[in-house]
Amino acid sequence: MSEESELHTKHLQQKDAAHHLHPFSDNKELSQKGIRIIEKAEGVYLWDSKGQKILDAMAGLWCVNLGYSRKELIAAASRQMEELPYYNSFFQCSTPPTIELAELLAQVTPPNFNHVFFCNSGSEANDTVVRMVRHYWSSKGQPRKNIFISRFNAYHGSTMAAASLGGMKPMHQQGGLPIPGIVHINQPYWFREGRDLDPEAFGIAKARELEIKIHQLGPENVAAFIGEPIQGAGGVIIPPASYWPEINRICKEYDILLVADEVICGFGRTGRWFGSNYFHIAADLMPIAKGLSSGYLPIGGLLVNDSVATVIKNNGGEFNHGYTYSGHPVAAAVAIENIKLLKSEKIIENIANSTGPYLHKRWQELSQHPLVGEARSVGFIGALELVKNKNPIEFFYKPGKVGTICRDICVNNGLVMRATDDTMLISPPLIMTHDHIDELIEKAKLSLDLTLKAIS
Repeated sequence: MSEESELHTKHLQQKDAAHHLHPFSDNKELSQKGIRIIEKAEGVYLWDSKGQKILDAMAGLWCVNLGYSRKELIAAASRQMEELPYYNSFFQCSTPPTIELAELLAQVTPPNFNHVFFCNSGSEANDTVVRMVRHYWSSKGQPRKNIFISRFNAYHGSTMAAASLGGMKPMHQQGGLPIPGIVHINQPYWFREGRDLDPEAFGIAKARELEIKIHQLGPENVAAFIGEPIQGAGGVIIPPASYWPEINRICKEYDILLVADEVICGFGRTGRWFGSNYFHIAADLMPIAKGLSSGYLPIGGLLVNDSVATVIKNNGGEFNHGYTYSGHPVAAAVAIENIKLLKSEKIIENIANSTGPYLHKRWQELSQHPLVGEARSVGFIGALELVKNKNPIEFFYKPGKVGTICRDICVNNGLVMRATDDTMLISPPLIMTHDHIDELIEKAKLSLDLTLKAIS
């Protein structure tokens, strides 16, 4: 690192500390420590202002599915900027990219999903869920059917309704959350909460907590159940195979809508177009964002199946909800190109048949490390459970301390992995090759060794 880059970095850190409030951060502590400044990126790599090259195993924030600096996506944005940089979806208007994207989404989604309501993020998509689901039941003459059931430790966004749907206690401790009409049941987290049971029996038991809660609330009062196919920010919690089929049964039997939050799992993350494809979830609504544009521009949406859309369109009257940038033409143009590239380059098929199985095989090697109690993955999403002892399993006394140490060591070794308490997470760009995966595993092993040394 040169003296010039050091001065440049300190100058930017000072300006950031003076003016920029960061999300999900202790801003006082961050200002004292000094932020890491990412200046450029290409493919699966980042470079910071000090010149360090970093392998991004989190695809930004679960979103850069096609990798960085794809010229096709940049060109799509540029062309649309010149043609029509903005117009809204209000005033009985639309734009060609918005219309084309809606049609294209209908082609890649599960059967009977032929409608989409556009927004700008996963949080907004899940706020839209609350508004649309309640409007749906009211339009059917059942306004009392307005309670949502979600899961503890779920993450559905950070706006008021989305954060309420989520089940993270630190978020609920700020801002008077959750809002009324949202309740939570336990998550299907076998490694942390069910190791004394067979995984499939545990999955059934956790799913049936939904049935118990419906009986407690009264089926006539329950509007919907919402869940991520794989809980992402909560720790990449992959449910047992028995879980989602039982959830499907319960939602159908008690006539409540099933919302599969596809913000992370959508657009190839599991080796299928959607997590609902992978787990055979019989969803009624699917919030989307992140991988829709590979993170190049903010865009999200709520995918709506035909039965719900028919009620909204034919019986609901005016739906008093929307955003200034709903269906933004430039974001839509990038999303169109993104989906076309996923299809033409057969990226999702490659995850299913080649790189996903290879990552799973190499990822399992890490389970042999003294710090790792479990290594789990599906497609291009995975987690390592860091434990104090492996036999029997013993967790660290102060959750999060070791995970934070490991996360920082990873970055210093040129690797981005995320820590949720003492669980290390990955969600790599879908374009990673076998060589990139080998590099990821090599750097992860080194970081685990250094973490063990640091805490010994």
